[in-house]
Amino acid sequence: MIAVDANLLVYAHREDSPFHAAADRRITELAEGTVAWAIPWPCIHEFLAIVTRLGVYKPPSPLDMALSQVEAWLESPNLALLHETEGYWPTLRATISASQVTGARIHDARIVALCRHYGVRELWSADRDFSRFTDVKVVNPLIR
Repeated sequence: MIAVDANLLVYAHREDSPFHAAADRRITELAEGTVAWAIPWPCIHEFLAIVTRLGVYKPPSPLDMALSQVEAWLESPNLALLHETEGYWPTLRATISASQVTGARIHDARIVALCRHYGVRELWSADRDFSRFTDVKVVNPLIR
């Protein structure tokens, strides 16, 4: 299964992103394809926070548009939403201990731990901060 990080969701949604065309193409391939793919819930939260925030984008995405975008992704029959379940804590703890991240990087550890918890084989992200984690293979699909 391939999981998708928030930055790719943002790029795919925002037509004013310099990475829009490539990200939109890759997300569409997943959403319309036959391969199992996933979005961790924290990435959906982050997507909504970023695209609707004044100051990040001028103008920001209207809330209704951002919510509709999420609903469109949720219609993909091969999509799994990754969330914390029983047994998640040991995975998160091990991820944090192995990477020694603290502060704001705990958010990234949470995404990696969710991917590990669900057996994700690849996390698609353009965020180089994930390179500190060896638990999940991180791929930037925009430069393949």
